[in-house]
Amino acid sequence: MKLLEIKNLNLGFDLSDGYQQAIYDVSFFLEKGETLAIVGESGCGKTVSTMSVLKLLPPTAKITSGEIFYNGENLLNFDEKQMQKIRGKKIALIPQDPMTSLNPLYTIGNQLLEIIELHQGLKGKQAYDVAVEALKKVKIPDAEEKMKAYPHQFSGGMKQRVIIAMALACNAEIIIADEPTTALDVTVQAQIMEILREIKNKFGVSIILITHDLGVVSQNADKVAVMYAGRIVEYSDIKNIFENPKHPYTKALLNVILDINSTKVETIEGHPPSIEEHISGCPFHPRCKYCMEICTKEFPKTKNVEGTCVNCHLYD
Repeated sequence: MKLLEIKNLNLGFDLSDGYQQAIYDVSFFLEKGETLAIVGESGCGKTVSTMSVLKLLPPTAKITSGEIFYNGENLLNFDEKQMQKIRGKKIALIPQDPMTSLNPLYTIGNQLLEIIELHQGLKGKQAYDVAVEALKKVKIPDAEEKMKAYPHQFSGGMKQRVIIAMALACNAEIIIADEPTTALDVTVQAQIMEILREIKNKFGVSIILITHDLGVVSQNADKVAVMYAGRIVEYSDIKNIFENPKHPYTKALLNVILDINSTKVETIEGHPPSIEEHISGCPFHPRCKYCMEICTKEFPKTKNVEGTCVNCHLYD
């Protein structure tokens, strides 16, 4: 069952020198109880694509075409009041920076209770019990005592757990985790990802995981969408992506992973284009070691190659 589906999303920004397109025909879907990882270098369009789902875009952003279906309804037709009933309650966001995502002036308990009252309509002891239980689910010790604490008394990893608890307290069906392990040490990263896995397995929550860490992807995702220059260039299940990658960009990303048995670290020369750089043909061709003449002139059509959707002239 497709819980969420994005179809041919096109989006851009009104800049000082005019409109510049940032997202090109992005399409993917998310089923109940699965994790979709969206990977790529910084600036490839991962975050802005998923923020479109919640309509949390800057004023300069403009969606020019496409559809975003949640439970069969197109969210792009929803007004702000309708979206407020979706955000948090149905689709929750774990933002990129846990350090600045909580209000420093209010206790953890106050912030949890506020969203429980808003999205579930519970008050008093009922709301309190739900909040404490949510903290316990994310393995925060002494949950009742921690309700009285302020964000500055928590470490980065504990703050991230509180944000995940907020999603659980509202019974969200989908969690968008935008680089959920950023600025956390390796041990805490593993703990946060373990909590997300447990949430998915116990409660059937669907997760969109935005990351550039392919190590995290390999252990947590069911499907992977590889983005480059505002386009999804490869889309498949986790096994195909890691065992039989098709797109040269996907292969290059996998080669960058550090091998503990080797002293050599692979790199990808160059950088992803900005939205103001207009590259003819395939946008990856200036960095691609398989580049052919056609790559510099025509953007490749999507092809299904051994169960993988890929945009590359190598498979023409």
